[in-house]
Amino acid sequence: MTSFGPSSKLNAMSIGADSLFEVHVHESMISGRQNGFKKIASPDGSEFLAGMIDDSKIKSLLESERKSAKYNMRILEIEEACLNQLSNSVEKAKNKFGSKRIGVCVGSCDNGSELSVSGHKEFFELQKFPAGYNLEIQGADYVATLVSQKFNLEGPSLAFSTACSSSAVAIIRAAQLIKSGQCDAVVAGGVDIASNTVLMGFNSLEAVSAGKITIPFSKNRCGITLGEAAAFFVLTKENLFETGIALLGYGESCDAYHMTSPDPEGKGAALAISEALKRSRINPSEIDYINLHGTGTRFNDSMEAKAVKKVFGGSSILCSSTKPMTGHTLGAAGALETAVCFESIYMNRGKPSEQIRLPVHLWDGIYDDEFPRLNFAGPDSIAKKVNVCMSSSFAFGGANACLVIGEKID
Repeated sequence: MTSFGPSSKLNAMSIGADSLFEVHVHESMISGRQNGFKKIASPDGSEFLAGMIDDSKIKSLLESERKSAKYNMRILEIEEACLNQLSNSVEKAKNKFGSKRIGVCVGSCDNGSELSVSGHKEFFELQKFPAGYNLEIQGADYVATLVSQKFNLEGPSLAFSTACSSSAVAIIRAAQLIKSGQCDAVVAGGVDIASNTVLMGFNSLEAVSAGKITIPFSKNRCGITLGEAAAFFVLTKENLFETGIALLGYGESCDAYHMTSPDPEGKGAALAISEALKRSRINPSEIDYINLHGTGTRFNDSMEAKAVKKVFGGSSILCSSTKPMTGHTLGAAGALETAVCFESIYMNRGKPSEQIRLPVHLWDGIYDDEFPRLNFAGPDSIAKKVNVCMSSSFAFGGANACLVIGEKID
């Protein structure tokens, strides 16, 4: 099993919508903070909401002397602001294993579009690119290259783009690098931004929730609310950071059904969940909380509820989608929501049942009877324990990934 590594007080470093910025991630999730959303105007005059990180807060977390100052794109600035919070953990791993034994795995969907669009706009208007325009850093690999160069890590440096499951896949590949013996530790996670390309692209697909924040699994759901985030872990072959929390198992699958729509019966999702449980060597009843993919779209929520029902049957496992608080952070979602699961374990450790709190499911309470009902966590939900959590990511193209983390280390 692979252990997760911390910073000074958190075991996953994350930056999400502003609701995650001011306070501890866990506090944001159990209190249902939604204060990071801003109105976005589309070219056709319509408006929708998106979870955006305030630029001033990004800059406050950037070092005055940045080793990677040449990476002057917003996505890489968000990534580095997140990585700065992980520096002590990376240095501890380097001291233990050496830089040649530490790899990097990063998931992302949108690296470079912001710079490319603005650069080409100026080119078509003035017949020249802006001063300092850098094509090199727009490569898909640069979200990983930044990490390797920032910390001088000489192990494998890999970038993954499997849409909304990208960073979950990155964490899985990190665990596989460690298990294979190629690495002793891996910095793994993801980053994505709500760029104009992303915002307007999803709006053109009529996939965004117009004028209001997404309400996953409601009969009245009407699309996603986009967001942006970075979330990273240090995974190690041993319990270097003494957190007592490990990646117990994982599962992957592909629907092989459609370029964007999931299999309507959730067959691929159910397979990924089942594989994660099998690899974790635990029974479905041992899962204490599920962080659902829960995008708020008609097809995703329906198939996901069916998949959960297929694997867990009539179980009353508490679950929630945290996207109404962070927005859908696309390639960063898997890592961010794994961080939410991590904190649900870490912050509830040792508490009596009546004091345990889980990330709440924010919605209007109106069930859709076209798919199975799930047991959504609310402010007053009581859990006996939170030792093992599951996070699911189901992406365009049917690229499914499921992670199980918990207090169970060999």
